[in-house]
Amino acid sequence: MDDISTGILFALLACLIVISGYFSGSETGMMALNRYRLKHLSNSGHKGARRVEKLLDRPDRLIGLILIGNNLVNILASAIATILGMRLYGDIGVAIATGVLTLVILVFAEVTPKTLAALYPERVSYASSILLSLLMKVLSPLVILVNFITNGFIRLLGIKANHGDDDHLSSEELRTVVNEAGSLIPRRHQDMLVSILDLENVTVNDIMVPRNEITGIDINDDWKSIVRQLTHSPHGRVVLYRDQIDEAVGMLRLREAYRLMLEKNEFTKERLLRAADEVYFIPEGTPLNVQLLKFQRKKQRIGLIVDEYGDIIGLITLEDILEEIVGEFTTSIAPSLSEEIVPQGDGSFLIEGSANIRDINKGLKWKLPTDGPRTLNGLILEHLEDIPESHLSVQISGHPMEIVELEENRIKLVKVFPKLKQAS
Repeated sequence: MDDISTGILFALLACLIVISGYFSGSETGMMALNRYRLKHLSNSGHKGARRVEKLLDRPDRLIGLILIGNNLVNILASAIATILGMRLYGDIGVAIATGVLTLVILVFAEVTPKTLAALYPERVSYASSILLSLLMKVLSPLVILVNFITNGFIRLLGIKANHGDDDHLSSEELRTVVNEAGSLIPRRHQDMLVSILDLENVTVNDIMVPRNEITGIDINDDWKSIVRQLTHSPHGRVVLYRDQIDEAVGMLRLREAYRLMLEKNEFTKERLLRAADEVYFIPEGTPLNVQLLKFQRKKQRIGLIVDEYGDIIGLITLEDILEEIVGEFTTSIAPSLSEEIVPQGDGSFLIEGSANIRDINKGLKWKLPTDGPRTLNGLILEHLEDIPESHLSVQISGHPMEIVELEENRIKLVKVFPKLKQAS
């Protein structure tokens, strides 16, 4: 009878250790789950994910349930081990049982199940959620009582127990998630997602066509000159103005102009002006994410950027903003350098002075300063604090630069070398 009783106790002790491992693994598995993947699977109808999500709605109660179960099992296992130790070895058996049980629980009921749960959190948590959901219903009064006492003690310490969903990601955190996605998201898609997040940090001034490069037609020119400019314009829309660009009177769609040319009625300046759309003005400094929504709401595709004095400083199109997200629209799918940047055999690059610094940084993976002038010409002039009269060399942010060509008080072409490596 004693042998049978001892065997039953050993079997019961083994079962308790397995149950203890179940509770330990369940706790780690639940806490190690990717909450955003869990939300996705739950919304997709995954039954296990829905059970786990319901349990995690009140993490304090879930942890309370697991700890109640784990502690009850461990205490009972300790009692049985003590009885077995005394039966087998007498008084010294208590010490032996305590040491052996501690090692067994540590290895088989704590470290091993928690390690497996950390490696395979979904498998463990979805399976364990079946029994945990049942235990939550059965032991609900005890769990609520324990949590009431625990939360009351926490409030006495001046800590608010908040059970709300505070797992919202900031833009920077979301950018990190995208960059760490690895092969789960193609690299080009990662770049597009990060570019969308960056729209709020970029303004229309950063990507606009500057005032001196805006293609427009002076409506006061002679008629033949106007027609010639219309037929040779490479753009789909042109600005119509009187004498100077600040006196813009309309935005003409060339398709509409061609239609008027083909009509039998007389093609005149008056008809051309009536066919032009009203000019859409954009305040300088508008973030790109805001401007993208404004283009959508106002059903516009192009606008003129004005400063605080109402003077036109540049032009931006919907395509310019889209290129910030998906890259330049080229015939090649593979990314390529801008036409303003030409690689040289010695490792340097010939870059036009009008090239945008942000475009240079994106194309060459450099870190030229972007908190000041927006073009390479402006950056060098700011560094020199003067307009150079001849070719000279400078070094900005570790990049040696050689002025190759000057034109009308501005730098037209620059030879830029990669950043010099600092001697260790």
